[in-house]
Amino acid sequence: MQATQSLETDNLAAALKVKSFEGGRVNIVVVGGGSAGWLTAALLAADHQANPLVKITLIESASVPTIGVGEGTWPSMRATLARIGISETEFLLSCDASFKQGSVFRQWRSAAPQDCYYHPFTAPVAADELDIADYWFSYQQQVEFAAAVSSQPAVIAAGLAPKRISTPEYAFLQNYGYHLDAGKFVALLSQHAKRLGVTHIMDDVVAVHSKVDGCIAALQTAQHGALTGDLFVDCSGLQSLLLGQHYQTPLVSVQHCLLNDSALAVQVAYDDERSPIASATLATAQTQGWVWDIGLPTRRGVGFVHHSGHTNEEQARATLAQYLQLSEQQFTERYQSRLIRFTPGYREQFWRHNCVAVGMAAGFVEPLEASALVMVELSAKFISEQLPRSMAQLVIVAERFNQTFSYRWQQIVEFLKLHYVLSTRDDSDYWLAQRADSSMPAALQQKLMMWQHFVPSRYDLPMAEELFPAASYQYILYGMQHLPGSARPLKASSEVRANHAFAEVQQKTQQLRAGLSSNRELLNQIRVHGLQKI
Repeated sequence: MQATQSLETDNLAAALKVKSFEGGRVNIVVVGGGSAGWLTAALLAADHQANPLVKITLIESASVPTIGVGEGTWPSMRATLARIGISETEFLLSCDASFKQGSVFRQWRSAAPQDCYYHPFTAPVAADELDIADYWFSYQQQVEFAAAVSSQPAVIAAGLAPKRISTPEYAFLQNYGYHLDAGKFVALLSQHAKRLGVTHIMDDVVAVHSKVDGCIAALQTAQHGALTGDLFVDCSGLQSLLLGQHYQTPLVSVQHCLLNDSALAVQVAYDDERSPIASATLATAQTQGWVWDIGLPTRRGVGFVHHSGHTNEEQARATLAQYLQLSEQQFTERYQSRLIRFTPGYREQFWRHNCVAVGMAAGFVEPLEASALVMVELSAKFISEQLPRSMAQLVIVAERFNQTFSYRWQQIVEFLKLHYVLSTRDDSDYWLAQRADSSMPAALQQKLMMWQHFVPSRYDLPMAEELFPAASYQYILYGMQHLPGSARPLKASSEVRANHAFAEVQQKTQQLRAGLSSNRELLNQIRVHGLQKI
């Protein structure tokens, strides 16, 4: 595969040399709406608004529905929204959004009802001074790792917001992302992108016209004729219209590692409009999969992620009904569930010739750590910041993009797998299959071998911008009680600093508990007063 890719690159570079795009213009065509298409178009438009030579067109089909279940984001979304010029108050109110401060994993270590651990968004205390995990091991019987190194688990457990009404937009007291209504998010992005100058076309792509060198020359549409472009961004979702169908770029399946290929989703109304809004994604393991539970101001988004080989649709409905404490008949009467099928994996290449895939067109795996939207953000930023001005530059950028995102997809697979292999659950063939050594990536096996004596650190993660930093691995490892077999010798001076840091966490926790309102209370205040502009 690598030899073939290199030959293609060499031939294309030789054929095109350093030819600039016609007239110096860069005509970008985004295929597909949804969160991926509109977020990419909006970011490109915001970044290049001052350049009249950059033109952005988005074409979407009215007959192709969006998946619409990407309701969790990372803290990176704050910077993305600010970058494209959307106020946080407008976003929160328009998208029925709430604050997300991380994830809570229930019954992942074992099936015991009290089993629970946290993956908060706030980094461990004193992370820039010392590796605090080494100093926590002697206190492991007294306090969970996340609670020892961060106030955020206590804030999440109390249902508190990560900021106050007086905290400016996008600023925080505890790091946070969002839960949002995916359909409303798309509507906000599309309106904003059009204000930024994105041309919107509702039409069906019926054919793809190629140049002799393999690049896409134009997209033939049903009603608007041929749409030419210099760069085509495939945001067409699971159908992967350009990269998958036109270029026949294979999907690298990871189902041997991450079994889940199905999700049954429902929208659940609150019993009371004053009901608490969870300030983290709740991920509750089940005998045959796991349930996500996302709290929005007006409803919850709930879904059961599973493997079709272990669970059929009827059994999935029964599992969701039990989770929601309903009979199967009550569940059927109240909710219209939606079954989503997918092949877990990512494309062999993401950028072919003058076409790059973003979002589900590039790949999709289960939403265990809400990686879908952050991959859209990272892809759009990469394209925008490295936007080629000639075909020769495009070749270089494409190669860099493919290397970067191949690594990122591999890390996502590895990190999600970590949640399963550390479990002690053996209550079903499903969990035995998920925990099997043969299903574990080799890179993860190597890391776990090192982590028998070392804490996760920068030595395990070579990229400058890692999706999951060492702290994230620590939160999962030690939350799942996977501890090193022996402790390293510690410096007395550093131990004094570590103990001081642990005390700082406890003091800050008390202050935040006393000074923060609940998620719902803050969102109600924002509805009335709005957040301060920075």
